[in-house]
Formats: sequence, structure tokens, C-alpha cells
Amino acid sequence: MKILVTGGGGFIGHHVTKELLEKGHEVIIVDTLITGKEENIPDAVTFYSMDITDPEIETVFSSEEPDVVIHLAAQISVSYSMKYPQEDGKVNIIGTINLLHLSAKYDVRKFIFASSAAVYGHPVTLPVSENHQLMPTSSYGLSKMTSENYIQMYHQSKQLPFTILRFSNVYGPRQTAEGEAGVVSIFLTNAAENKPIQVFGDGNQTRDFIYVKDVANACVRAIDRGDNEIVNIGSKTQLSINQLIHTISKVSEKPLSIQFKNPREGDIEHSSLNHNHARKQLEWDPTYSLEQGLLETMEEIQRDRRRSHEAGREKSHSI
Repeated sequence: MKILVTGGGGFIGHHVTKELLEKGHEVIIVDTLITGKEENIPDAVTFYSMDITDPEIETVFSSEEPDVVIHLAAQISVSYSMKYPQEDGKVNIIGTINLLHLSAKYDVRKFIFASSAAVYGHPVTLPVSENHQLMPTSSYGLSKMTSENYIQMYHQSKQLPFTILRFSNVYGPRQTAEGEAGVVSIFLTNAAENKPIQVFGDGNQTRDFIYVKDVANACVRAIDRGDNEIVNIGSKTQLSINQLIHTISKVSEKPLSIQFKNPREGDIEHSSLNHNHARKQLEWDPTYSLEQGLLETMEEIQRDRRRSHEAGREKSHSI
């Protein structure tokens, strides 16, 4: 099938694209490369440097006629969304509406959407199932919830099939070491560079960390499974930030220095997703342990540091 991946130059998009190509699909990527990277885009894909909010993106739909849209492009920072809610809404809501309109117009067979555990807000019960009330505490969570509502409306009014995937905290190779979403990458990078780790809050707050290759597998499975369903994609495990740091120290075989900071606005205290529905609808379960995922991520960071060091050395020799 021909699959359009928005945000294909990003962290998750790279891994989704890789799995799609391995399964023989034809892939079209749309990305501004503002946060995505050109190195994340394989030569085997058709690439458009475009903004999902731009009406000109219709040319992609008219010329490529994709069978499926996997919508990963987003503004992903909670703190940024609280500071600049207009920009967050423009990308996450208006961008999604634009894609939904074009998907319906050009008879896309399915619209797969990357949502977030942020739609739940502060959970009443843990682990959180899909029927938990939606009470987002950030502009980011609200923009994801609003996008979900538009997707369901387009299904009702335009018969556009969909699957909504609510991701927990995704981590893995190629994740940018910045922002609250990249906490694992930040911690591992700091460990590699012998820098202190900054923790916002007391470190007892919990998250559900899910490895990016498991997430990519869920996205690809949703192409022919889970029609018109909303499913959680998580590990079902609550892990405190302090426990994460301990595990990173164990995997990296380094003692880590920690600096505690004040909590950030919009952050939730505890999070863990029940993925039983994904098991039923997508025939999906996470396969990577935390230690295995951290080790692969750390090895990628170390390779990147070696490449950067070698490139810097070659540059200095050429001067």
C-alpha cells in the first residue's frame, strides 16, 4: 500500500517509516524538518518538505493518492503548549483538520492518529484504560483531545475510517535530547557526557515508558487492524523518575549526579496505560524490556558521539 507519514523525519516517524519499508509498503513523507532531521528520511521514500497547516499540502494528496495516512506530525512539548497555546493549537488542531479534510476528499482508506496519554490529565485510577474520563491539564493534551474529537466527527460525517493510538512516554534511538518528551534521551546523553541530571519535582512522579520500536509496530499493525477504535499504547508499568535514573546508572555503569528543580506547569504526577485493548484490537504487546530499550538507545547515543568526534577531528585536520 501507499502510506503517507506526516512527521516522517521525526523520532517516531523514522522508526515507523523503517518498518513500513521492511514490510514492502510505498512511503510518502511530509515534514517541515524544523524538529525532524533529513538524516531520518531514507532514500527509498518520496519526500515533501511541507507544513501540514499549509493548504498547498493538497498537491501531495492529489498527486500521490495515498491509501493510508499515519499522522505523527505535531507540536509535542507540554511546556511550550502552555506558553504558546496558539501555536500548539495551530499545528495540532488546524493541521489535523487540514489532513482530515483532504483524507476524506481523496478517499483515504484509513487515518491513523498519534494521540497521547496527556488527554487523560491526572488519572483517577491506574493503569488508565481508554474509557477513563478525559481531563487534560495542558494545552498539548487539550489539542490532542480536540483532534480526536474531529477524527471521530469525520468518521461519522464522511465515513473516514480511523485508529487513534494514545502513546505513553515514548523513548529510543534518534530521540532529541531536549524538552520533557525526551527525558530518557536527555538522561542518557548527560550520563554519557558525565553531566548532572535535572529532575523537575522530587523524582517520585511516575511515567509509563514505551520503546519506540514497539510504538512503530503498533502504528503499522493499525493499518489493517483496530478499525474505528481508540487504543492505549504503553507498557502498563509505572516507573518513577528516580527508578529510571537508577536503571540508567545500572545500564551505563556510571554513578549519576542529580539536581532537583521545581515541578513544571502542566505536568501530571502519575501515569500508566492499560494496553489490554491494543492486545485485542491490534494483536499487539510491547516486546522490549526497559533495560533492553535503554541499552539500544545508549549505544546509538555513543555511536553519534563517536561520529561527531571523528567529523570534528577531520574538519580540524582540513583547516
